[in-house]
Amino acid sequence: MPMYRLLQSLLFLLPPERAHHLTMSLFTKLLSIPGLRYALTRWFSAGVPAQGKSLMGLHIKNPVGLAAGFDKDGKYIPAMHVLGFGFVELGTVTPRPQTGNPQPRLFRLTRNSALINRMGFNNEGVDALVGRLERLKRPPGLLLGGNIGKNKDTPNERALDDYLYCFERLHPWVDYFVVNVSSPNTPNLRALQDKEPLTALLAALQTRNEALPQPRPILLKIAPDLSSEQLRDIAEIVETTAITGLIATNTTISRSDLAYSTPELDAIGPGGLSGQPLKARSTAVITELRALMDPSKVIIGVGGIASAADAREKIAAGADLVQVYTGLVYEGPGLVRRILKGL
Repeated sequence: MPMYRLLQSLLFLLPPERAHHLTMSLFTKLLSIPGLRYALTRWFSAGVPAQGKSLMGLHIKNPVGLAAGFDKDGKYIPAMHVLGFGFVELGTVTPRPQTGNPQPRLFRLTRNSALINRMGFNNEGVDALVGRLERLKRPPGLLLGGNIGKNKDTPNERALDDYLYCFERLHPWVDYFVVNVSSPNTPNLRALQDKEPLTALLAALQTRNEALPQPRPILLKIAPDLSSEQLRDIAEIVETTAITGLIATNTTISRSDLAYSTPELDAIGPGGLSGQPLKARSTAVITELRALMDPSKVIIGVGGIASAADAREKIAAGADLVQVYTGLVYEGPGLVRRILKGL
């Protein structure tokens, strides 16, 4: 941990997006050194008890996953396996490549161990991701999820076409799907969380899914900014459309209780907030949803997980699995090992 703190102090001198790409590029190159990948895999798994479980019709080697957004294009899958993740969620991916919003679009709030992003679904497109997965020698035991979205210039009335295209292209290569209608960084996307359009979207995806030889679990990723009435609607939609469950939650547009002034936050601008300030709200959403939904429905908890205690809190609230992203930035590559040992 002290070594990571030193490295972190240097990386935090760089813009966040550049630091991310530099770190992952260097780590990937390190893993190409003969014997080093094996040694690091052993080190990151040392002392971690077996925590495999069956869920969603899948065998999951451990309950800690990488949240979407960290590896949009499937470039870091072997590296994430080395760090000890049980599952890695790729994307959000769209049918066509898109550059996303103008930079800078990722900001650190170090006083709160948080990030604000307005990336805008920047990715190389689903066909590029599929090509990479075709060439990949998948690490043993690692599950992959496909987080799918629509292109920015696709109107909501035609959103289903985008989701279906991504679903069909990725279906042979991933173990589960996540429907992302909750990012705050694509204009009007969150309108798809309304009851009627969301029911129609998920029902169509599930119909297509059930027509395939090997249906995949489908999860819906929701925003933390929904009201109790909206959460009741979500629980009803999950039941009506027979999808597998939910990921709670995406980033928040709230800026409450931050250690930053209004002018400082205004200078950053809009975007989704992740990290420690999201922890309490995401846990509250999980608690509310677990009380509303059938116990067989799966909930993956994400938001503000930076320790084993944070993961236990999500699981106690009703999450079956957890995911991390921002915690990895602030706590370093040993976070997965520490969480699993603490669980």
